Amino acid sequence: MKTHKIGIIMNGVTGRMGTNQHLIRSIKAIIDQGGVKLSDHEVIMPDPVLVGRSEDKLKALAARTGVARISTNLDAELAKPDNQIYFDSTLTGQRPAGVRKAIAAKKHIYCEKPTATTSAEALALAKEVTAAGLKHGVVQDKLWLPGLLKLKYLIDTGFFGKILSVRGEFGYWVFTGEFEKLQRPSWNYRKEDDGGIIVDMLCHWQYVIQNLFGEVKSLTCLGATHIPTRWDEAGKPYKCTADDSAYATFELVNGVICHFNSSWDVRVDRDDLLTLQVDGTHGSAVAGLRDCKAQALAATPRCTWNPDIDSPIKYKDGWVRVPDQGPYDNAFKVQWELFLKHVVTGSPFPWSLHEGAKGVQLAELGLASWAKRAWVDVPKLA
Repeated sequence: MKTHKIGIIMNGVTGRMGTNQHLIRSIKAIIDQGGVKLSDHEVIMPDPVLVGRSEDKLKALAARTGVARISTNLDAELAKPDNQIYFDSTLTGQRPAGVRKAIAAKKHIYCEKPTATTSAEALALAKEVTAAGLKHGVVQDKLWLPGLLKLKYLIDTGFFGKILSVRGEFGYWVFTGEFEKLQRPSWNYRKEDDGGIIVDMLCHWQYVIQNLFGEVKSLTCLGATHIPTRWDEAGKPYKCTADDSAYATFELVNGVICHFNSSWDVRVDRDDLLTLQVDGTHGSAVAGLRDCKAQALAATPRCTWNPDIDSPIKYKDGWVRVPDQGPYDNAFKVQWELFLKHVVTGSPFPWSLHEGAKGVQLAELGLASWAKRAWVDVPKLA
Protein backbone atom coordinates (compact mmCIF):
# COMPACT_ATOMS: atom_id res chain seq x y z
CA MET A 1 0.00 0.00 0.00
CA LYS A 2 1.39 3.38 -1.02
CA THR A 3 0.69 6.04 1.63
CA HIS A 4 0.92 9.77 0.99
CA LYS A 5 1.60 11.22 4.47
CA ILE A 6 0.54 14.87 4.43
CA GLY A 7 1.57 17.13 7.29
CA ILE A 8 -1.16 19.69 8.06
CA ILE A 9 -0.54 22.76 10.20
CA MET A 10 -3.90 23.37 11.89
CA ASN A 11 -3.76 26.91 13.26
CA GLY A 12 -6.56 28.04 15.58
CA VAL A 13 -8.33 24.70 16.06
CA THR A 14 -8.86 25.18 19.82
CA GLY A 15 -11.93 27.26 18.89
CA ARG A 16 -15.42 25.76 18.61
CA MET A 17 -15.52 25.26 14.83
CA GLY A 18 -11.88 24.27 14.52
CA THR A 19 -12.17 21.63 17.22
CA ASN A 20 -15.51 20.09 16.31
CA GLN A 21 -15.86 20.35 12.56
CA HIS A 22 -12.30 20.49 11.26
CA LEU A 23 -10.32 18.40 13.74
CA ILE A 24 -12.70 15.86 15.30
CA ARG A 25 -15.28 15.38 12.54
CA SER A 26 -12.91 15.83 9.59
CA ILE A 27 -9.16 15.19 10.03
CA LYS A 28 -9.47 12.81 13.00
CA ALA A 29 -12.36 11.01 11.26
CA ILE A 30 -10.26 10.65 8.09
CA ILE A 31 -7.39 9.18 10.12
CA ASP A 32 -9.75 6.78 11.91
CA GLN A 33 -11.19 5.53 8.62
CA GLY A 34 -7.71 4.73 7.33
CA GLY A 35 -7.11 7.87 5.28
CA VAL A 36 -8.50 9.04 1.94
CA LYS A 37 -8.56 6.11 -0.45
CA LEU A 38 -7.27 6.82 -3.96
CA SER A 39 -7.29 3.18 -5.08
CA ASP A 40 -6.96 -0.29 -3.59
CA HIS A 41 -3.21 0.34 -3.37
CA GLU A 42 -2.93 4.05 -2.59
CA VAL A 43 -4.12 6.24 0.28
CA ILE A 44 -3.67 9.77 1.66
CA MET A 45 -3.00 9.94 5.41
CA PRO A 46 -3.22 13.31 7.22
CA ASP A 47 -0.59 14.06 9.86
CA PRO A 48 -1.89 17.12 11.75
CA VAL A 49 0.03 19.42 14.08
CA LEU A 50 -2.16 21.57 16.33
CA VAL A 51 -0.90 25.15 16.54
CA GLY A 52 -2.09 27.87 18.89
CA ARG A 53 -1.10 30.30 21.62
CA SER A 54 -2.15 28.26 24.67
CA GLU A 55 -0.03 25.18 25.32
CA ASP A 56 -2.48 23.99 27.96
CA LYS A 57 -5.42 24.11 25.51
CA LEU A 58 -3.36 22.35 22.86
CA LYS A 59 -2.31 19.59 25.24
CA ALA A 60 -5.91 19.06 26.36
CA LEU A 61 -7.14 18.90 22.77
CA ALA A 62 -4.32 16.54 21.76
CA ALA A 63 -5.16 14.23 24.65
CA ARG A 64 -8.84 14.31 23.71
CA THR A 65 -8.24 13.49 20.04
CA GLY A 66 -5.07 11.40 20.13
CA VAL A 67 -3.14 13.84 17.93
CA ALA A 68 0.56 13.47 18.65
CA ARG A 69 1.90 16.83 17.52
CA ILE A 70 1.26 20.27 19.05
CA SER A 71 3.16 23.56 18.86
CA THR A 72 2.96 27.19 19.96
CA ASN A 73 5.57 28.14 17.34
CA LEU A 74 3.95 28.64 13.94
CA ASP A 75 7.21 29.70 12.28
CA ALA A 76 8.94 26.50 13.36
CA GLU A 77 6.15 24.35 11.90
CA LEU A 78 6.15 26.33 8.65
CA ALA A 79 9.87 25.63 8.34
CA LYS A 80 9.35 21.86 8.34
CA PRO A 81 9.17 20.44 4.78
CA ASP A 82 6.88 17.54 5.82
CA ASN A 83 4.15 20.03 6.70
CA GLN A 84 2.67 20.59 3.25
CA ILE A 85 -0.69 22.23 4.07
CA TYR A 86 -1.46 25.28 6.19
CA PHE A 87 -5.02 25.44 7.56
CA ASP A 88 -6.28 28.59 9.26
CA SER A 89 -9.33 28.87 11.53
CA THR A 90 -8.06 31.77 13.63
CA LEU A 91 -9.93 35.06 14.04
CA THR A 92 -10.67 36.71 10.70
CA GLY A 93 -8.48 39.72 11.38
CA GLN A 94 -5.49 37.48 12.10
CA ARG A 95 -5.95 35.22 9.07
CA PRO A 96 -4.09 37.19 6.36
CA ALA A 97 -0.89 37.31 8.43
CA GLY A 98 -0.87 33.55 8.91
CA VAL A 99 -1.76 32.83 5.29
CA ARG A 100 0.99 35.13 4.01
CA LYS A 101 3.56 33.41 6.24
CA ALA A 102 2.42 30.07 4.84
CA ILE A 103 2.63 31.33 1.25
CA ALA A 104 6.19 32.50 1.89
CA ALA A 105 6.96 29.03 3.27
CA LYS A 106 5.51 27.43 0.10
CA LYS A 107 2.64 25.66 1.85
CA HIS A 108 -0.67 24.87 0.18
CA ILE A 109 -3.44 26.95 1.74
CA TYR A 110 -6.83 25.88 3.06
CA CYS A 111 -8.72 28.25 5.34
CA GLU A 112 -12.00 29.19 6.90
CA LYS A 113 -14.13 32.07 5.74
CA PRO A 114 -14.18 35.01 5.69
CA THR A 115 -10.66 34.88 4.27
CA ALA A 116 -10.07 38.53 5.27
CA THR A 117 -11.90 41.53 6.68
CA THR A 118 -12.01 43.35 3.30
CA SER A 119 -12.56 42.13 -0.24
CA ALA A 120 -9.41 43.96 -1.38
CA GLU A 121 -7.25 41.95 1.03
CA ALA A 122 -9.12 38.70 0.32
CA LEU A 123 -8.50 39.20 -3.41
CA ALA A 124 -4.86 40.10 -2.76
CA LEU A 125 -4.38 36.83 -0.84
CA ALA A 126 -5.94 34.90 -3.73
CA LYS A 127 -3.59 36.57 -6.21
CA GLU A 128 -0.53 36.01 -4.01
CA VAL A 129 -1.15 32.30 -3.49
CA THR A 130 -1.90 31.82 -7.19
CA ALA A 131 1.28 33.66 -8.19
CA ALA A 132 3.24 31.40 -5.84
CA GLY A 133 1.94 28.35 -7.74
CA LEU A 134 0.39 26.83 -4.62
CA LYS A 135 -2.88 24.95 -4.31
CA HIS A 136 -5.52 26.72 -2.26
CA GLY A 137 -9.09 26.49 -1.08
CA VAL A 138 -11.68 28.02 1.21
CA VAL A 139 -14.23 26.20 3.35
CA GLN A 140 -17.67 26.23 1.68
CA ASP A 141 -19.18 23.42 3.72
CA LYS A 142 -22.89 23.97 3.16
CA LEU A 143 -22.59 22.71 -0.42
CA TRP A 144 -22.25 19.15 0.95
CA LEU A 145 -25.14 19.23 3.41
CA PRO A 146 -27.58 16.40 2.62
CA GLY A 147 -30.53 18.80 2.33
CA LEU A 148 -28.72 21.00 -0.18
CA LEU A 149 -27.44 17.99 -2.12
CA LYS A 150 -31.05 16.83 -2.51
CA LEU A 151 -32.06 20.34 -3.57
CA LYS A 152 -29.24 20.37 -6.13
CA TYR A 153 -30.50 17.03 -7.46
CA LEU A 154 -33.96 18.54 -8.02
CA ILE A 155 -32.41 21.50 -9.83
CA ASP A 156 -30.19 19.32 -12.03
CA THR A 157 -33.09 17.05 -13.03
CA GLY A 158 -35.31 20.00 -14.02
CA PHE A 159 -37.91 19.49 -11.30
CA PHE A 160 -38.58 23.19 -10.78
CA GLY A 161 -39.01 24.24 -14.40
CA LYS A 162 -38.02 27.91 -14.32
CA ILE A 163 -36.87 28.88 -10.82
CA LEU A 164 -38.61 32.05 -9.69
CA SER A 165 -37.50 32.76 -6.13
CA VAL A 166 -35.63 31.47 -3.10
CA ARG A 167 -36.50 32.19 0.54
CA GLY A 168 -33.88 31.42 3.15
CA GLU A 169 -34.50 31.42 6.89
CA PHE A 170 -31.48 30.94 9.13
CA GLY A 171 -30.91 31.37 12.83
CA TYR A 172 -31.78 30.49 16.37
CA TRP A 173 -31.95 32.11 19.81
CA VAL A 174 -28.47 32.79 21.18
CA PHE A 175 -28.73 33.34 24.93
CA THR A 176 -27.30 36.60 26.21
CA GLY A 177 -25.09 34.93 28.81
CA GLU A 178 -26.67 36.81 31.70
CA PHE A 179 -28.20 33.66 33.19
CA GLU A 180 -27.32 30.92 30.69
CA LYS A 181 -24.16 29.35 29.30
CA LEU A 182 -22.91 31.04 26.10
CA GLN A 183 -23.60 29.28 22.79
CA ARG A 184 -21.36 31.56 20.73
CA PRO A 185 -18.19 33.49 21.65
CA SER A 186 -18.68 37.09 22.74
CA TRP A 187 -16.46 38.49 19.96
CA ASN A 188 -19.24 37.61 17.50
CA TYR A 189 -21.16 40.63 18.82
CA ARG A 190 -18.30 43.17 18.77
CA LYS A 191 -17.58 44.96 15.50
CA GLU A 192 -14.09 45.90 16.68
CA ASP A 193 -13.31 42.15 16.88
CA ASP A 194 -14.67 41.52 13.34
CA GLY A 195 -17.99 40.22 14.64
CA GLY A 196 -21.44 40.55 13.09
CA ILE A 197 -23.86 38.26 11.32
CA ILE A 198 -23.57 40.06 7.96
CA VAL A 199 -19.84 39.33 7.79
CA ASP A 200 -20.44 35.79 9.05
CA MET A 201 -23.42 34.65 6.99
CA LEU A 202 -23.36 36.58 3.70
CA CYS A 203 -20.12 34.73 2.89
CA HIS A 204 -22.18 31.52 3.16
CA TRP A 205 -25.12 32.82 1.16
CA GLN A 206 -22.79 33.95 -1.65
CA TYR A 207 -21.47 30.48 -2.41
CA VAL A 208 -24.82 28.78 -1.80
CA ILE A 209 -26.58 31.14 -4.20
CA GLN A 210 -23.84 31.03 -6.83
CA ASN A 211 -23.48 27.24 -6.85
CA LEU A 212 -27.21 26.46 -6.78
CA PHE A 213 -29.13 29.35 -8.31
CA GLY A 214 -26.89 31.76 -10.22
CA GLU A 215 -24.64 34.79 -10.03
CA VAL A 216 -25.66 37.73 -7.82
CA LYS A 217 -26.25 40.96 -9.75
CA SER A 218 -27.30 43.33 -6.95
CA LEU A 219 -28.48 43.31 -3.36
CA THR A 220 -30.04 45.24 -0.56
CA CYS A 221 -29.34 44.47 3.07
CA LEU A 222 -30.63 45.80 6.37
CA GLY A 223 -28.74 44.90 9.52
CA ALA A 224 -29.84 45.31 13.11
CA THR A 225 -28.44 44.98 16.61
CA HIS A 226 -31.62 43.85 18.30
CA ILE A 227 -30.01 42.96 21.63
CA PRO A 228 -27.75 45.84 22.80
CA THR A 229 -26.15 44.15 25.83
CA ARG A 230 -24.74 40.66 26.33
CA TRP A 231 -22.49 39.00 28.92
CA ASP A 232 -19.03 37.69 28.04
CA GLU A 233 -17.15 34.51 29.01
CA ALA A 234 -16.22 36.06 32.37
CA GLY A 235 -19.83 36.94 33.14
CA LYS A 236 -19.32 40.66 32.59
CA PRO A 237 -21.84 42.75 30.60
CA TYR A 238 -20.63 44.43 27.41
CA LYS A 239 -22.14 46.60 24.71
CA CYS A 240 -22.95 44.82 21.43
CA THR A 241 -21.45 46.86 18.59
CA ALA A 242 -22.02 44.38 15.75
CA ASP A 243 -25.21 43.37 13.94
CA ASP A 244 -26.98 40.27 15.24
CA SER A 245 -29.62 40.08 12.49
CA ALA A 246 -29.64 40.71 8.74
CA TYR A 247 -32.42 40.94 6.17
CA ALA A 248 -31.01 40.69 2.65
CA THR A 249 -32.49 40.45 -0.84
CA PHE A 250 -30.39 39.37 -3.82
CA GLU A 251 -31.25 39.90 -7.49
CA LEU A 252 -29.51 37.34 -9.71
CA VAL A 253 -28.28 37.82 -13.26
CA ASN A 254 -30.82 35.22 -14.45
CA GLY A 255 -33.73 37.06 -12.80
CA VAL A 256 -34.16 34.80 -9.77
CA ILE A 257 -34.86 36.69 -6.52
CA CYS A 258 -33.34 35.32 -3.30
CA HIS A 259 -34.23 36.64 0.14
CA PHE A 260 -32.37 35.52 3.26
CA ASN A 261 -33.24 36.32 6.86
CA SER A 262 -30.34 35.64 9.23
CA SER A 263 -30.69 36.12 12.97
CA TRP A 264 -29.26 35.12 16.33
CA ASP A 265 -32.42 36.53 17.96
CA VAL A 266 -35.10 34.22 16.57
CA ARG A 267 -36.81 31.22 18.15
CA VAL A 268 -37.15 28.28 15.80
CA ASP A 269 -40.57 27.28 14.49
CA ARG A 270 -39.50 25.55 11.29
CA ASP A 271 -38.10 22.16 10.35
CA ASP A 272 -34.44 23.12 10.80
CA LEU A 273 -32.02 25.90 11.77
CA LEU A 274 -31.66 26.66 8.07
CA THR A 275 -34.47 26.23 5.55
CA LEU A 276 -34.49 27.18 1.87
CA GLN A 277 -37.78 27.34 -0.02
CA VAL A 278 -37.36 27.29 -3.80
CA ASP A 279 -40.39 28.06 -5.97
CA GLY A 280 -40.51 27.33 -9.69
CA THR A 281 -43.07 27.12 -12.47
CA HIS A 282 -43.28 23.30 -12.24
CA GLY A 283 -42.69 22.70 -8.55
CA SER A 284 -41.39 23.86 -5.18
CA ALA A 285 -39.12 22.42 -2.52
CA VAL A 286 -38.08 23.19 1.05
CA ALA A 287 -34.63 22.03 2.11
CA GLY A 288 -33.10 21.95 5.56
CA LEU A 289 -29.66 20.88 6.69
CA ARG A 290 -30.39 17.18 6.16
CA ASP A 291 -33.82 16.78 4.62
CA CYS A 292 -35.76 18.09 1.64
CA LYS A 293 -39.43 17.94 0.68
CA ALA A 294 -41.06 18.84 -2.63
CA GLN A 295 -44.42 19.61 -4.18
CA ALA A 296 -44.97 19.26 -7.93
CA LEU A 297 -47.32 21.43 -9.97
CA ALA A 298 -49.79 18.56 -10.35
CA ALA A 299 -49.96 18.17 -6.56
CA THR A 300 -50.33 21.89 -5.80
CA PRO A 301 -53.67 22.64 -4.09
CA ARG A 302 -55.99 25.41 -5.24
CA CYS A 303 -55.87 27.80 -2.31
CA THR A 304 -58.80 30.08 -1.48
CA TRP A 305 -58.32 33.01 0.89
CA ASN A 306 -61.06 32.95 3.51
CA PRO A 307 -59.96 34.01 7.02
CA ASP A 308 -63.49 33.48 8.38
CA ILE A 309 -63.19 29.67 8.41
CA ASP A 310 -60.54 27.12 9.28
CA SER A 311 -58.55 26.12 6.22
CA PRO A 312 -60.00 23.01 4.54
CA ILE A 313 -56.53 22.24 3.15
CA LYS A 314 -53.88 20.45 5.21
CA TYR A 315 -50.96 22.18 3.52
CA LYS A 316 -48.21 19.98 4.95
CA ASP A 317 -49.89 16.86 3.55
CA GLY A 318 -49.17 17.92 -0.03
CA TRP A 319 -45.39 17.64 0.26
CA VAL A 320 -43.29 14.53 -0.50
CA ARG A 321 -39.93 13.79 1.06
CA VAL A 322 -37.04 13.68 -1.42
CA PRO A 323 -35.38 10.28 -0.84
CA ASP A 324 -31.75 9.85 0.16
CA GLN A 325 -29.39 9.16 -2.72
CA GLY A 326 -27.10 7.11 -0.47
CA PRO A 327 -25.17 7.71 2.78
CA TYR A 328 -24.11 11.28 3.56
CA ASP A 329 -20.86 12.16 5.31
CA ASN A 330 -19.99 15.27 7.34
CA ALA A 331 -19.94 18.24 4.98
CA PHE A 332 -16.65 19.63 6.30
CA LYS A 333 -15.02 16.19 6.01
CA VAL A 334 -16.19 15.77 2.41
CA GLN A 335 -14.54 19.02 1.38
CA TRP A 336 -11.36 18.20 3.32
CA GLU A 337 -11.09 14.90 1.44
CA LEU A 338 -11.52 16.72 -1.88
CA PHE A 339 -8.81 19.22 -0.95
CA LEU A 340 -6.39 16.46 0.10
CA LYS A 341 -6.98 14.74 -3.24
CA HIS A 342 -6.41 18.07 -4.99
CA VAL A 343 -3.05 18.50 -3.25
CA VAL A 344 -1.85 14.96 -3.94
CA THR A 345 -3.32 14.23 -7.38
CA GLY A 346 -4.14 17.66 -8.82
CA SER A 347 -7.83 16.77 -9.13
CA PRO A 348 -10.17 19.77 -9.66
CA PHE A 349 -10.99 21.95 -6.66
CA PRO A 350 -12.93 25.04 -7.76
CA TRP A 351 -13.56 26.39 -4.22
CA SER A 352 -10.47 28.60 -4.26
CA LEU A 353 -9.41 31.69 -2.32
CA HIS A 354 -10.73 33.70 -5.27
CA GLU A 355 -14.18 32.21 -4.62
CA GLY A 356 -13.69 33.04 -0.95
CA ALA A 357 -13.01 36.66 -1.89
CA LYS A 358 -16.43 36.79 -3.56
CA GLY A 359 -18.01 35.96 -0.21
CA VAL A 360 -16.08 38.74 1.52
CA GLN A 361 -17.13 41.12 -1.25
CA LEU A 362 -20.80 40.27 -0.81
CA ALA A 363 -20.61 40.79 2.96
CA GLU A 364 -18.82 44.10 2.39
CA LEU A 365 -21.52 45.20 -0.04
CA GLY A 366 -24.18 44.11 2.44
CA LEU A 367 -22.69 46.44 5.04
CA ALA A 368 -22.47 49.23 2.43
CA SER A 369 -26.12 48.72 1.47
CA TRP A 370 -27.16 48.95 5.12
CA ALA A 371 -25.13 52.14 5.60
CA LYS A 372 -26.55 53.74 2.42
CA ARG A 373 -30.03 52.25 2.87
CA ALA A 374 -29.93 51.47 -0.85
CA TRP A 375 -29.56 48.76 -3.50
CA VAL A 376 -25.93 48.16 -4.56
CA ASP A 377 -24.57 46.38 -7.62
CA VAL A 378 -22.07 43.52 -7.35
CA PRO A 379 -19.08 44.15 -9.67
CA LYS A 380 -16.99 41.27 -10.96
CA LEU A 381 -13.78 40.67 -9.03
CA ALA A 382 -10.61 41.03 -11.07
